[in-house]
Amino acid sequence: MLEALQFEFMRNALLAGLLAAVLCGIIGTLVVVNRIVFLSGGIAHAAYGGIGLAFFFGFPYILGITGFALVAALIMALVTLRNRERADTLIGVIWAVGMALGIILLDLTPGYHVDLMSYLFGSILTVPRSDLWLMLGLNLLIIATMGFCYNAFVSLSYDEEFARVRGLPVQALYLILIALIALAIVMIIQVVGLILVIALLTIPPFIAEKYANSLLTMMIYSIVLNLVFTLSGLWLAFAFNLTSGAAIIMVAAAGFFLSLIIERFRKG
Repeated sequence: MLEALQFEFMRNALLAGLLAAVLCGIIGTLVVVNRIVFLSGGIAHAAYGGIGLAFFFGFPYILGITGFALVAALIMALVTLRNRERADTLIGVIWAVGMALGIILLDLTPGYHVDLMSYLFGSILTVPRSDLWLMLGLNLLIIATMGFCYNAFVSLSYDEEFARVRGLPVQALYLILIALIALAIVMIIQVVGLILVIALLTIPPFIAEKYANSLLTMMIYSIVLNLVFTLSGLWLAFAFNLTSGAAIIMVAAAGFFLSLIIERFRKG
């Protein structure tokens, strides 16, 4: 792996992986604890509509996918708050509409020659330096938000009724959480793509939850696991000429099943 660092694209990929590990560790923990994995998956796949919009109208795709993901996320959040019984159905509809809109707009785009695989399965080896600065900025934003609202998010995550009794703005906090998830997903798509983004958000926190005794500890464990999975996946991708996003997720999946085996022996 060390010899690979002589290439700039590998150094950029390593930095992107490190930044994504922090994003996934913090946001993924909140996704798992609040049981909104399906909603997060809906945001990720609906964001494909933003890719179609960007290429059809000719503006930078990062703007299209960010704007579309935020709008879709806020719609899903409002639906969840007002009608929890039907939320899964409506999220599924928005998920499907976003994907379909993106595909149709790409079909209608004259001279479209972009590789869809890079958006579906990630392209960490082609992450430009400009996107690294965006990821760094988002990391700082999320860390600052968690530092300022940590106790409020703990209350929201573990006892929503207690949060209301304390007078916390539960709906506003929930909307902020969903917006942060949408922004994180936009950045992580660069690393593992639309299809695999949820695995990177959920597998490390699932493992970390078994050993953590607080939300902060769970976040730290998740960040460490994400670092291990990302670096190991990058090494495998480089050594065996594999798709980097898929390699990272397979390493994470191996960690997931290993954790289940260890848990089974612990209980035994």
